[in-house]
Amino acid sequence: MAKKIYLVEDEKSLNILLEKYLQREGYEVTTFSDGLTALEKVKDMPDLWILDIMLPGVDGYELIKAVKANNKNTPVIFMSARNEELDRVVGLELGSDDYLSKPFLPRELVIRTNKLMERVYGDNQAEMADSVLNISGYKISKNQRTVFLNDDEIQLTNKEFELLSYFVENKNNLISREQILVNVWGDDYFGSDRVVDDTIRRLRKKMDKMALETVYGYGYKLVNK
Repeated sequence: MAKKIYLVEDEKSLNILLEKYLQREGYEVTTFSDGLTALEKVKDMPDLWILDIMLPGVDGYELIKAVKANNKNTPVIFMSARNEELDRVVGLELGSDDYLSKPFLPRELVIRTNKLMERVYGDNQAEMADSVLNISGYKISKNQRTVFLNDDEIQLTNKEFELLSYFVENKNNLISREQILVNVWGDDYFGSDRVVDDTIRRLRKKMDKMALETVYGYGYKLVNK
């Protein structure tokens, strides 16, 4: 079962970006844009809280106090753009397990989250991340970044595999080219959106048994038959 993360970040664009990165890693993510709403969900006991310190209503300090009062063993990652050293010290005193100073790369948060989950919950987390998915006869291992058809390995580039992973996570859902660009290439990509079509064409050629449909005028859909 996927680990549950509660992410509290009031900056909308960063909230959405971090949510997508964590979801792509296999986590079940619930987001909050203010501290008061998040405070009402403390008793839900997710597997990890990721908290911004500066929040409207109730700040991250008050949130971590409530989280630890409810269950002192619940892991917490703090994020802050303020005085790094002061926030780090106060966060540690309140029981945070890790700290990220803004700005940071979303991938750094993912790496720290994976390491913290493995440290807290043990090998079950690694086993979950390495579950093999079967799509149209292909065996896909996200952790090993491999694709097999019977005993033959399909050689994919990094971007082809990332694109495949995104389709698998959203199988049977209609996805626009713009969604693919944001989630696979990132918000900072400024090239042509034709890169999506080119990568999909290569993916189809290498994995011709996969039912990847084009919905003209909108985007694509991976049909899991």
